Amino acid sequence: MDALILEWLNLAFRWFHVVAGIAWIGASFYFIWLDLSLREPPAWKAKQGIKGDLWAIHGGGIYEVAKYHLRPQDMPSTLHWFKWEAYTTWLSGTGLLILLYYLQAQTYLVGHNTWILSPAVAIIASVSFMVIGQLVYECLLRTPLVKNGWAFAAALLVVIGFASWMAHQCFSPRAAYLHVGALMATWMAGNVFWGIIPAQRQFVQAVSENLPPNTDAMAFAKLRSTHNNYLTLPVIFCMISNHYPFVYGHAHAWLALVGIGGCLAWGRHFFNLKHLGNRKPLILWTSGAGLLLIAIVMANTGIQKVQAGVPAIPTPVIETQIAQVKNTAPVSHNSDAPIQKLVQHHCTNCHSNTPTQPGFNAAPAGLVIETLEQLGAQKIRALPSIASGYMPLGNFTQLSSEERQQLMDWLQEH
Repeated sequence: MDALILEWLNLAFRWFHVVAGIAWIGASFYFIWLDLSLREPPAWKAKQGIKGDLWAIHGGGIYEVAKYHLRPQDMPSTLHWFKWEAYTTWLSGTGLLILLYYLQAQTYLVGHNTWILSPAVAIIASVSFMVIGQLVYECLLRTPLVKNGWAFAAALLVVIGFASWMAHQCFSPRAAYLHVGALMATWMAGNVFWGIIPAQRQFVQAVSENLPPNTDAMAFAKLRSTHNNYLTLPVIFCMISNHYPFVYGHAHAWLALVGIGGCLAWGRHFFNLKHLGNRKPLILWTSGAGLLLIAIVMANTGIQKVQAGVPAIPTPVIETQIAQVKNTAPVSHNSDAPIQKLVQHHCTNCHSNTPTQPGFNAAPAGLVIETLEQLGAQKIRALPSIASGYMPLGNFTQLSSEERQQLMDWLQEH
């Protein structure tokens, strides 16, 4: 029953997290589009203090949107704020992190042959990872780099790269990707909480009292909002990466995360320029080409190490030969019976039409692996999951290194 309650809580938090995230991302994308799409207003509007305006049609009606330099002549009685979309997204995401990775740390958080093998220490490391990462970002915002967009982007890419590498040394591959995404999401929520909302409060108070507002604070708030806009797509990628073990299970998964995230942010830059009326399709083409290049390189290079001292084993590619493991030739099995036995003992408790593992009423991700045919059909997903140590979850079935190697050898040959 406890496991079932945990699953219902997981479902509730995940559903709320997705809905809140949609609201936050939608509002963020809309206001960036709106701000970049404003055009010079006619003279009569400019005399009223309007900085820019925009006409749009939606939902069967025409809308007129205007942005003031400071404030309208009469302050509105109701002013809509956009903050809880960010706060609820972060809070529900934190709840998911606790439910899935902290309460089940041995299964999901602790890695295979990583620096941290204790669930308690892994949880402390996870919290420290977020706190230190947030401090580093806030410190970067207070350096001269923030005045140069390209220099700041390069510095942030280095920070994300180091964070990705560190996460892969401390946590399981799947958890590592999630932590990098959660770190960037924390930066985004922090931008709203620490920078955007306080600056807006000060601005509203000043203009309401007919005092000159702190324009530097508002410009800084807008900069933080722009950062959120560029971080959004990399964060979404990290959050859905748990469905793709061939990515997070790669030997250079930490570097792939940085490359993919960078390409996604670069692609976002195309749309931001487009909103300004500046079309540069080369940005979009290079972003797509970068993602394609990463996919090709990953498809032809190694997946995660199985154990210390054993070199990375290349990802299976159709019509190519699998390289030999160091000092060990691939095992040729005369019979598949031993492999079938391993599947029955280590896979079918979860990946079955009728799972026996507590907390699983259906096969995870809909993957049923009860036979060798079904295992072979999932080769592209199974091999990196087994090689990285991610499967079996938490290794609660005690799959030995020798048995793990047997499964990998079988998959390589089929």
